[in-house]
Amino acid sequence: MTPGTVVLLHSPHGAADGWGDLPEMLRSYGLDVIAPDVPDAAGPRYVARASLVIAATDPSVPLVLVGHGAAGPLLPAVALAQRAAHRGVGGYVFVDADLPRPRRGHEHDHEEGHGEPPAPVPADWPDAPCGYLWTHADRTAGSAERERSVREARLRGWTVVEHEPPAAAAQSLSELIATL
Repeated sequence: MTPGTVVLLHSPHGAADGWGDLPEMLRSYGLDVIAPDVPDAAGPRYVARASLVIAATDPSVPLVLVGHGAAGPLLPAVALAQRAAHRGVGGYVFVDADLPRPRRGHEHDHEEGHGEPPAPVPADWPDAPCGYLWTHADRTAGSAERERSVREARLRGWTVVEHEPPAAAAQSLSELIATL
């Protein structure tokens, strides 16, 4: 697929500079890229703040939403906000990310230690193709959870790309987006 705009969403309580030179490298491949900085927010507040920044950039559609780490489970809610604003989402990419999981019953769990309720996962999600980029950057902390997410992505039939240096992560990501 050819995206209108690639939206890079960092993990909650992180910052956009965590993407390093990835946004600029993706631009060098001819992609329109925005990387909203959403400090000190999680759950629905993260979704609302990210959506305001996305709207302010007047992005071209279709959007490809790319989530890193704990931003992964928030992608369906960000997409719902974009659809409400008449901006279509053409794909989702999870980069070393947790996957969205629908809440069951009347769960009222809050994100670990942050007091934020989880963002809802719409019943019709995913509404666009999904892919997973596994960079193996987290071989220690959280790697078991990441491996579980990779297995689940494969079981869902998503394209999974294992990034291997020395290739640029931007190259792996842009190639993955092209397959959506």
